[in-house]
Amino acid sequence: MANQNGATADLKSTFLDVYSVLKSELTNDPAFQFTDDSRQWVERMLEYNVPGGKLNRGLSVIDSYKLLKEGKDLTEEEIFLASTLGWCIEWLQAFFLVLDDIMDNSHTRRGQPCWFRVPKVGMIAVNDGVLLRNHIPRILKKHFRQKPYYVDLLDLFNEVEFQTASGQMIDLITTLEGEKDLSKYTLPLHRRIVEYKTAYYSFYLPVACALLMAGENLDEHISVKDILVEMGIYFQVQDDYLDCFGDPKKIGKIGTDIEDFKCSWLVVKALENCNEEQKQVLYEHYGKENPANVERVKALYNDLNLQGVFEEFESKSYEKLTTGIEAHPSKAVQAVLKSFLAKIYKRQK
Repeated sequence: MANQNGATADLKSTFLDVYSVLKSELTNDPAFQFTDDSRQWVERMLEYNVPGGKLNRGLSVIDSYKLLKEGKDLTEEEIFLASTLGWCIEWLQAFFLVLDDIMDNSHTRRGQPCWFRVPKVGMIAVNDGVLLRNHIPRILKKHFRQKPYYVDLLDLFNEVEFQTASGQMIDLITTLEGEKDLSKYTLPLHRRIVEYKTAYYSFYLPVACALLMAGENLDEHISVKDILVEMGIYFQVQDDYLDCFGDPKKIGKIGTDIEDFKCSWLVVKALENCNEEQKQVLYEHYGKENPANVERVKALYNDLNLQGVFEEFESKSYEKLTTGIEAHPSKAVQAVLKSFLAKIYKRQK
């Protein structure tokens, strides 16, 4: 295991080295005449928003590409290019989060104030979000323009960005202020929000990048997309579950889905399984910030045995995903999908 951890640490430090190269290229982009002030602003904005997360999405491009190469040692160029695509996903994530936090009026992100809450940043963060989004094609153009799959990469990022923004829209218009209506919350709605807002960019995009680099045609891998989207939905259901039943020490945050009137899998299942009296309890207490209201909802979740309902969902999802993965004709693709599933199955954080 020590070797495994050592290899992971090496991979992460190589990955971070590539970030430094990309940051330097972007802050010296010949398409714009930087002043000292503007260069410093972009550097500080990137440092604050891009490399601070867990980097799972970015690193999984390299992991997936390695598995597709079936144990062959990667060249330095391959490691650099796979890392660069990984960073494009981290840039996309940063762009979404900077703007998400403004829309949600959030206070903290990754243990520090949201970027727009930093003194002297404020609404400049909107333009910073636009800049982050525009950095992606700059990176792709510089490093992939000569590659046969360049246009496919541009297409892929554009499509996934559109899907994610559309998922965010469904989420936002479902929870309009002053229009809290639990009767809208159904399993199909929850699924649509999650599929578009999370599954495409978090699960499908890293693998699709690796497949393109390996010379594959994405049109021939629709089943891979379907499995990864299912995995993304399973992941979000886990997230919804952990928000309420997880250990805050392990997940690193205190869940607020109940207070925030989120279209969470738990509330959808509660609405499906409760009687009229219990439904009234939900309508009365869900979406209120008072701890007593939150406790009342949690007590109802316990009465309805939602932990048991979740455990059943988890084992059925795992079974269905494993069957789908094992039906894939390519052992290398199976290995990629299995490694994704192993990372998330029965996770506690």
